Amino acid sequence: MADYFVHESSYVDAGAVIGAGTKIWHFSHVMPGAVIGEGCNLGQNVVVMPGTRLGNNVKVQNNVSIYQGVTLEDDVFCGPSCVFTNVTNPRSHVSRKHEYRLTLVGKGSSIGANATIVCGVTLGPYAFVGAGAVVTSDVPAFALMVGVPARRVGWMCQCGERLHLRDKSAACGACGATYREDQGALSMIDPPRVGG
Repeated sequence: MADYFVHESSYVDAGAVIGAGTKIWHFSHVMPGAVIGEGCNLGQNVVVMPGTRLGNNVKVQNNVSIYQGVTLEDDVFCGPSCVFTNVTNPRSHVSRKHEYRLTLVGKGSSIGANATIVCGVTLGPYAFVGAGAVVTSDVPAFALMVGVPARRVGWMCQCGERLHLRDKSAACGACGATYREDQGALSMIDPPRVGG
């Protein structure tokens, strides 16, 4: 007996690997060669294509297609109807399967509802992409990205709270983690308080 849950309306093809405790809800399809970690949650109408990899504790909300070439590391959140692509110049009459570009979503990142992640980019760990944004280039760790095309408008804590820098430093009021900005990158200096 499987140690994961699949709703009776969904399909998990032979050759897919599903981790313990994962839940796959209504009308979803996990294709052969897809690898899904432990404790994940796939909402309604989710498609996971061959050659994709989802880490542990990944949350994928309704109506998301994860195309070949996309990797979601541990603790990633994909909001409802967010979009991934895998070809930059698709044409129905031209096969471009050999041109698929890789997309990496780093550990702990969040992608808002209806956001689009154009293929070939990397979202750094704990990046936060606002609803409806269109990401067309790499995103630094902890960056808060909004707009079309997406631009960085601030920084987010690992816990998901917005940071307010003073003299290139910030402390999260929610969890106590501290950060330092240097040359357009943010680094954690001290981790969150225990229980924070």
